[in-house]
Amino acid sequence: MTLPETDAAALHDALAQVPSLALGPTPAISRLGGLTNRVYRVAGPTSTVVVRLPGEGTESYIDRAVEAHNASVAARAGVTPAVLYVDPSQGLLITAHVDAVTMTADHFMTRPGAPARAARAFRALHQSPEPFTFRFELFSMIDSYLKLLTELNASVPEGYADVLAAAQDVRIALDAHPIALAPCHCDPLCENFLDTGERMWLVDWEYSGQNDPLWDLGDLCVEGAFGPAQESEMLHAYFDRAPTPAEQGRVVIYKAMCDLLWTLWGLIQHAHNNPADDFWAYANTRFTRCRTLMADPSFADHVAAVRAG
Repeated sequence: MTLPETDAAALHDALAQVPSLALGPTPAISRLGGLTNRVYRVAGPTSTVVVRLPGEGTESYIDRAVEAHNASVAARAGVTPAVLYVDPSQGLLITAHVDAVTMTADHFMTRPGAPARAARAFRALHQSPEPFTFRFELFSMIDSYLKLLTELNASVPEGYADVLAAAQDVRIALDAHPIALAPCHCDPLCENFLDTGERMWLVDWEYSGQNDPLWDLGDLCVEGAFGPAQESEMLHAYFDRAPTPAEQGRVVIYKAMCDLLWTLWGLIQHAHNNPADDFWAYANTRFTRCRTLMADPSFADHVAAVRAG
């Protein structure tokens, strides 16, 4: 493929840092997905790697040193491909390539057992004995994103402040019975899962940190547009039993809260003129879904279950 000149130079410089890869003088290069970064598959005669080049402006809200540490911990936990080279100062990351299907919401619907495999990957991550660097603090991140949007002179959807105020009941319920924090992915887009049919791998650790493990489960339900059957399969595989009302309630709460947070992330991408998607539409879709879920009468019941423990 023909690479942008800047990417070609960056790839050359990154691969030169790991001469042991022995990719040869003319490796085959193909572009992979990515909403904010440029990700390339580089295949040589005897090995294949994945190179991540950072997206413009990501240094304003991504701590690459944290990402590098957490990706290495996740690799040792066996849930992400091996980290071969990382340079936090440049935002460069080279990992081993895994021969697997990049997941989508449709794949989660049609590939038998996929929700259960994702649950087992989450459980392995959450049980890692090595902690992640950085604590994923939902409401602190919302405050940070709002501050950045103010600096960017960007606006939020009408009614966002009202929904954020209503979310204080959620905050009180979660704080009433905090559960042990664990290493969490925190951004489980479907495309961040690679499925071999026997096991699921996780990639992209930009937002990872110590967090309530049920955030990962609730967020994946949203990203994968899970129906009741998929959600039940995932939760039963994760717990090896049916979830309690409080556990189910936390999952539902985090379905709403991930949309509340990622609405702001989408607005930041829009303010940075990220061409990968229509991020204004993305943000408004997220916000509408959050507001609709929080307005459902059953949502208050889930909040009460969490508050009761």
